[in-house]
Amino acid sequence: MLQEIDVQTIELTSAASKAVTDILNERNLKGYGLRVFVAGGGCSGVNFGMALDNNVRDVDMTFESDGVRIIVDEVSIDYLQGAKIDFINDPERGAGFLVNSPNASVHGQGEESCACGGSCSCNN
Repeated sequence: MLQEIDVQTIELTSAASKAVTDILNERNLKGYGLRVFVAGGGCSGVNFGMALDNNVRDVDMTFESDGVRIIVDEVSIDYLQGAKIDFINDPERGAGFLVNSPNASVHGQGEESCACGGSCSCNN
């Protein structure tokens, strides 16, 4: 018997969605989505990364948020379930994407975001 698993999707804010859509349109990348992943090497052990991708593998999960396809691999989904991705343009810190994941704590302080460039310890 198949068991249905409830997986929370990843959400893009309207600012993040617009930023991704603008990049895709500027580069004429039809059929591409935003791949979101985790990789080692951050100051707390894990970094969030993003890339434009049109190669969806059988083990990937895909979601749609505000018109943008999001692609996540089978390992990264554990760290990214329920995450919200925003795009900020701060005069002091510059422009970029910010990942707010309920599965992450900034440097063990119990906050639910990765504010130092994407590095976090993940609670899973």
